[in-house]
Amino acid sequence: MAEGRIIKALSGFYYVDTADGLLECKARGKFRLDGTSPLVGDLVQCSIDNSGKGRIDKVLPRKNWFIRPAVANIDALVFVAACTNPVTDPFLIDRVSVIAEESGCETIVCINKTDIHSGDSLYEIYSAAGFPTVRTSAATGEGLDELLQLLRGKVCAFTGNSGVGKSSILNVLHPQAQAETGAVSEKLGRGRHTTRAVALYELGHDTYLADTPGYASFELEMMKAIPKEALAADFRDFTPYLGDCRFNDCAHLKEPGCAVRKALEEGKLKPSRYRSYERLYELCAQQNFWEHKTT
Repeated sequence: MAEGRIIKALSGFYYVDTADGLLECKARGKFRLDGTSPLVGDLVQCSIDNSGKGRIDKVLPRKNWFIRPAVANIDALVFVAACTNPVTDPFLIDRVSVIAEESGCETIVCINKTDIHSGDSLYEIYSAAGFPTVRTSAATGEGLDELLQLLRGKVCAFTGNSGVGKSSILNVLHPQAQAETGAVSEKLGRGRHTTRAVALYELGHDTYLADTPGYASFELEMMKAIPKEALAADFRDFTPYLGDCRFNDCAHLKEPGCAVRKALEEGKLKPSRYRSYERLYELCAQQNFWEHKTT
């Protein structure tokens, strides 16, 4: 029996980094039967048959897991954003930060393509909200050393819009990833510019980074069920004002004596953050928690 971490998932095969090297595995049929499946980042137990082929027998307990990106045991989600081609909607960042908060995971905001646009507006929002925020350019190398320091010693995953430069940053931080991504794309007959598989790359110093497929817009199924009453606690910039409202059950929407809305009116909270809270509150209120599966 061997133990290791899944570092790549592709076409039904899982590649497990073990003490004896990389092992290509298939997953046992029981995972399909019980509605679960291994994820990149999972710590697993594997067996090897007489022909040398591997099989994942058990997924060890997870620290956390995410629907999209489909990864597990992540210390930090790195949201790569841009203010140009494509322009990132702050709501997407806020949605990811809420999911990360619920999962006990740090959110790092990386504003890329600063050689084209400074990204000042996004930088102001998220640095003021208390997130580790860095401006980068994969083209010039600006900010990449600072980003690497934020990642050091963590298992991290990129997420964000398609086209913001996640793979470009990874290719600078880990040049070998470009060759590996190209080989995967050639095998699948797909364009090299788009990440189709999830893979975890070692950057040294116990640092791992997953490149993941991007997305174009928010989808409700990407979001784990969160009780609407718990949502405000997932907005870290709301925290100083929670508990100071006139009503204990304040939803921070239209209630009189709301400390959160007062902070907004006084300019202590960014309007885009509050608008995201309103949208997410409405979505949380629509969810039927008994319909959600867990893995």
